[in-house]
Amino acid sequence: MDLRNKKVLVTGGPGFIASHLCRRLVREGASLYVLTRYNSIIDNVRLAGLWGQLIPVEADIRNPDSLAQLRTIRPEIIYHFAAYNHVGDSFLHVAEAIDSNGKGSVNVLEAYGDYERFIYISSSEVYGRQEAGPFHEGATPFPVSPYAVGKYAGELYARMKWAVEGKPIVVLRPFNAFGPYQSPRAVVAEIIINCLLGQEVLATEGKQTRDFSFVEDLVDAFVLAAGRDEAVGEVVNVGSGREIAIRDLIGVIHGMTRSSSRVRIGALPYRPTEIWRMCAANEKAQRLLGWRPRVGFERGLEITIDWYGRFIKEFMDPASALCRLGL
Repeated sequence: MDLRNKKVLVTGGPGFIASHLCRRLVREGASLYVLTRYNSIIDNVRLAGLWGQLIPVEADIRNPDSLAQLRTIRPEIIYHFAAYNHVGDSFLHVAEAIDSNGKGSVNVLEAYGDYERFIYISSSEVYGRQEAGPFHEGATPFPVSPYAVGKYAGELYARMKWAVEGKPIVVLRPFNAFGPYQSPRAVVAEIIINCLLGQEVLATEGKQTRDFSFVEDLVDAFVLAAGRDEAVGEVVNVGSGREIAIRDLIGVIHGMTRSSSRVRIGALPYRPTEIWRMCAANEKAQRLLGWRPRVGFERGLEITIDWYGRFIKEFMDPASALCRLGL
C-alpha cells in the first residue's frame, strides 16, 4: 500500500513496537499522528528523532472525552497499540489492565469510525493455556492474566464492529518481540544487558518456549495489513513459527555477547500462570498478508546486542552527552 500522504494515527506510539512502526511510517511518507498521554518529548524518548515529523495527540484512551478530537483529525488508517502492557504486573493492577486494554479499546473504536482500515494489535498472550501448539487462529483463547483478558476483550469488540457494522478491521496477534528500544524488563533485553555488563543472569528452569520475532519483521506485517483487503475481518498471527526454550535463549545470547556472566538456571520460580509452549502458526499471515520474516532471529539478535552495547555506553558513561545532560 502506498502510504504517502496517508493520514495515519498510531495510539500508544511511544511504546516499543509502535515506535518502530512510527519510524517506518515516516519513511514511507505518511502524515503521522501519535496518540500519547503526554505531549512531551521528554516522556516519549523513543520518538525523539521523529518529534518534528509527527503530530502528537494528547489523550488517554480511558477517557472517552479526550478522544473526541479524532473526529477532527479524521485518520484514514488507525493502528491501535495503546494498552497496559506488562503481563506479570497486571495481577497487581487488575483494574488498570482491564480499563486500558478492554474499555480503552472500546473507547477508541467508538470515538471515530470513518476510517479505511483499523488494525487492532492484540497479543499471543490471549491464547493462554492450549493443549497443543503451534497456536492456530481458530483455537479458543484461554487468557490467564488480566493483561490478556483485557486484550481479548478489546479484540472481541473490534471483531464485533466488523461483523455488525462492516467496519474494515484487522486483528493481529503478534508473538514475542525483541529489538532496539525495548524495556530492560523484557526477557531478551534483560538477558542482553546482564550479559554485556557481566552481571548474574537469574532464570527459572527455562523449559518454557517462546516464539521470538525481530521487531522490524513485525512492522513489515503491520504495514502490509493496512493494504490487504483479504485480511479485513480476520484474526492473523504474526510470529516466526520457530520456538526456543528460555534456557536455550540465554545460552545463545551468552555466547553471542562472549559474556563472563554467571548463569543460574533454576534460581527463580516459574510464574503460577506459566504458559509452557508458545509458537505461532503463521500460514495465515503468509497467505493473507504475503508476510514472512525478513531479518530473522539470529541477525535480529546481532542488531539488538549492538544497539544495547551503545545504549549502555551512553546511559552509563559519565562522559557521554546523555549523562552530561543530567548534570
